[in-house]
Amino acid sequence: MNGDIKYVGCNDHSIDLFEGQYAVPNGMAYNSYLVLDEKIAVFDTMDRNFIDEWLGKVKAAAEGRTPDYLVVQHMEPDHSSGIKRFMDEFPSATIVSSAQAFRLMKQFFGTEFEARRIVIKEGDTLATGRHEFRFVAAPMVHWPEVVMTYDAASKTLFSADAFGKFGALDVEEDWDCEARRYYIGIVGKFGVQVQAVLKKAAALDIATICPLHGPVLEGDLSHYLGLYDTWSSYGVETEGVQICYTSVYGHTKEAALKIKDALEAKGVKVEIADLARDDMAEAVEGAFRYRTLVLATTTYNGLDVFPFMRTYVEQLTERNYQNRRVAIVENGSWAPQAAKVIKGLLGCSKNLDFIEPVVTIKSALDEVSSAQLDALVTAIAG
Repeated sequence: MNGDIKYVGCNDHSIDLFEGQYAVPNGMAYNSYLVLDEKIAVFDTMDRNFIDEWLGKVKAAAEGRTPDYLVVQHMEPDHSSGIKRFMDEFPSATIVSSAQAFRLMKQFFGTEFEARRIVIKEGDTLATGRHEFRFVAAPMVHWPEVVMTYDAASKTLFSADAFGKFGALDVEEDWDCEARRYYIGIVGKFGVQVQAVLKKAAALDIATICPLHGPVLEGDLSHYLGLYDTWSSYGVETEGVQICYTSVYGHTKEAALKIKDALEAKGVKVEIADLARDDMAEAVEGAFRYRTLVLATTTYNGLDVFPFMRTYVEQLTERNYQNRRVAIVENGSWAPQAAKVIKGLLGCSKNLDFIEPVVTIKSALDEVSSAQLDALVTAIAG
C-alpha cells in the first residue's frame, strides 16, 4: 500500500478448510488496514490465531502513536476476533460500526462497548483529518451488519468481504478463479443485495478497492466490477459446458466422458467433475460460470439420486442457480428415476432450459442410449 493507508493484515498457511468447507491449498489472507492521519483509524481486526501478529503490525504502522478509531465493517470471526484485545490494548480508542454489529459484539464479547462507540448508518461520515470516510450500508453482503467505507481523498473503497478471494497474499495465483469460487460459494445466494451495492459503487469515483481477503485492487477496476456484475446478476461468464457426474460401477462415468470428448471435438469448452472425488465448490463454481450444465447420475435407493448429486444440486439451488441450460443423463437398472428427481430439485430455479433428449441408460450404454447421447451432444453444441 502507498501513502498513509497501511496494510496490516496476515497470511494464514495453517488453515485447510475456510469456513469449515472450502479447500484453500494456498491459505488465506485476513486483511486489515491502518490510515495514518491527524487521527488514526484501523479498519477491521483479525482471525483469533493471528491477533498478536496483527497488533504488532498495527503498532509499527502507527509509528508510536495510539489509534483513535477501530472501524468494524464485518463481524464474521475471521475479521472481528481481535476487537476485545484491540480495545484493551488501546483504552482511548473508539469503535465505529453499525447498530447490528454492536448487537453481534454483545453475543461474541459480552459487551456492546456502549461508552466507547459511534453507531453509524448509510451516509454517515467520519473525519480523521485529510480523510473523511463515508459509510455505505451493504446488508447481506454477506452478513446483515456489513458496512463498506469510501474515502474520497484517496478514492478508496474499503469493501468488507466483497471483492475478496481465497489464497494468501504471498502466493501467486489467478484472481478470477479463486475470487469466483469464493464469491459463488460464500456470497452467491445474495445476488440482489450485491447488485444494490454495485449501484451505490457506480456513483463513487473508485481507484482502489481494499477487501478483507485477497489482494488490494488498483488501476483499471472494470474487470473486477464487471465480473461482480455478471456473478451477482447470474449471467453467463464463459460460453462452455460444466459436466458433473456420479458413478457407481463406471457406466455413468463412461457416458459423461463420451459427452466431454464429443463436445470438445466440436470445439466446445468443457470442464468435468466427479462429484464424489473432485472439489465440489469448484464444480458449483463451474455451474455458475458456464451457460450449460450436464448432470449425469444414477437412480439410488429406489426413488432418489446418488447422494453426492443430490448434495450438488441442493448447493446450486441454495445459491439461486438460474438462467442456464441443463441436460440430464440418468442411469437405472430397473426403474430410472434420476431425471425426474433432478427436475424436481431444480423446480425452484428460474429460467432453466432443459435440453432434450434426456439420456436414459439401463445399466450400461447400448445402441438406444448411445443414440440418445449423440442427439444430446448435437443439441448442446447447438
